[in-house]
Amino acid sequence: MSLKLHVLGCGSATPVGQRISSAFALRKENEFFLIDCSEGAQMHMKANGIRMQKISRVFISHLHGDHYFGLIGLLSSLHLFGRTEPIHIYGPNLLKKIIDIQMKAGNTHLSFPLHFHKIKANKHSLIYHDDEISIETIPLVHSIPTSGFVFKEKPHKPNLNKDFIEKYDPSVEWILRIKAGEDFVDEDGNCLSNQEITSPSTYKPKSFAYCSDTVYTESVIPYIKNVDLLYHEATFMENMKNIAHDKLHATASEAATIAKAANVKRLLIGHYSARYASLEPLLNEARAIFPHTIAAEEGMVLDI
Repeated sequence: MSLKLHVLGCGSATPVGQRISSAFALRKENEFFLIDCSEGAQMHMKANGIRMQKISRVFISHLHGDHYFGLIGLLSSLHLFGRTEPIHIYGPNLLKKIIDIQMKAGNTHLSFPLHFHKIKANKHSLIYHDDEISIETIPLVHSIPTSGFVFKEKPHKPNLNKDFIEKYDPSVEWILRIKAGEDFVDEDGNCLSNQEITSPSTYKPKSFAYCSDTVYTESVIPYIKNVDLLYHEATFMENMKNIAHDKLHATASEAATIAKAANVKRLLIGHYSARYASLEPLLNEARAIFPHTIAAEEGMVLDI
């Protein structure tokens, strides 16, 4: 398994040119996790070859329109396309009421099950996990309750040694049992310990942290420490620090300071104010503190 991040939208409150507001898609094998869903996100999905039917889970950080106004349209399109697979939505409790009102107003009965999972923005929580990945929330500091998210791959299961496979030709059932930690018993009743017939996977699990709208706060550092890729909003430059703080946003320098303190491998900045036609000044400001910084742009795909 490998994680890939697709940047669908990386602007702030108002779209500018081709730059729409926040929307990201994290690919895990054959499914997508959608992280925020601004107006216009559907169009950018199509342009970037992302099949909406492959979206299994949606994570909404908070209820400012530039982070979720595209969600109702997405659900409506999935309904019109005849989706039958369930979709899971994680977000503030009020979001469920908003969805229900919109569907009721349009007399729409979705063709697929919608499972809603309430997020408590002031609490760090594990909100999803399976055999391959875990997803946790990060309490952020913004003008309304806001959550970030951390996606962490789990260690891969051990590999079966080649000489063991050639000698015993284990069944699929036995392979799964051995990978789960069991010892192997052959047809004659001889037992081979799990340790002698397997070797640890060399794959290094990847991690991605998403810090959407937030003022500079070092409280996030323990939750994002050492991640492979950190997305952190950088709405303004340092010369507008006072305005950033008044609006409870961060500057490019502050995003870089957080990345450096958390010892992350790479920083992705975004949520740019519409006043910045060029991203170069923001990028240069961040790189002066944290050189491994990337400026998000629509259509960008990053291996985590």
